[in-house]
Amino acid sequence: MFKRKKRTREFEGPLTAENLRRWLTEHLADRVGIPVAEVDTGRTFESYGLDSRVAVQVSGALEKIVERRLSPGLLYEHPTIDALTAHLAAELRLADRV
Repeated sequence: MFKRKKRTREFEGPLTAENLRRWLTEHLADRVGIPVAEVDTGRTFESYGLDSRVAVQVSGALEKIVERRLSPGLLYEHPTIDALTAHLAAELRLADRV
């Protein structure tokens, strides 16, 4: 019996910190099978049971959204949705100035 691979949630709208936070929240809720309203963006990914394999998959999905290479350890370096969103928003602003 094969498990159906979960599809990556589509990113909608312009790439903003708010839309990135929304995508991460919805993606995490899908991954762990809880309502979006129950996701605490200040709680660690690890506390939701995300393992290293899933962290690498999320990082890969984010690479497609932000159109740049990201560290596979990104979710460990920035362990909450709030921290990850702030980091990516800062990185993207820096990239815009180059």
